[in-house]
Amino acid sequence: MPRYYFDIHDGELLVDDEGTECADLEAAREKVVVSFQDVGGWITPADGDNQRVSVTVRDEAGRKVYTGTLTFTGSRLDESASS
Repeated sequence: MPRYYFDIHDGELLVDDEGTECADLEAAREKVVVSFQDVGGWITPADGDNQRVSVTVRDEAGRKVYTGTLTFTGSRLDESASS
């Protein structure tokens, strides 16, 4: 079974040195999509209103074969309500 590496970038790059065996690229893509359910929990109020977390998948040869990005953007609509 091929091994895929899932590098995470959330302002800092976290390189996956171990990788995970997946049946194929589609299974690796599904792993990224499912992981975003947990990634959303990493965003905290102290992080601000514009956050982006990306996961880049590399194959065994080190080629980038997929990338997914979760973006949070928040905007205050009524500044007087925050006083």
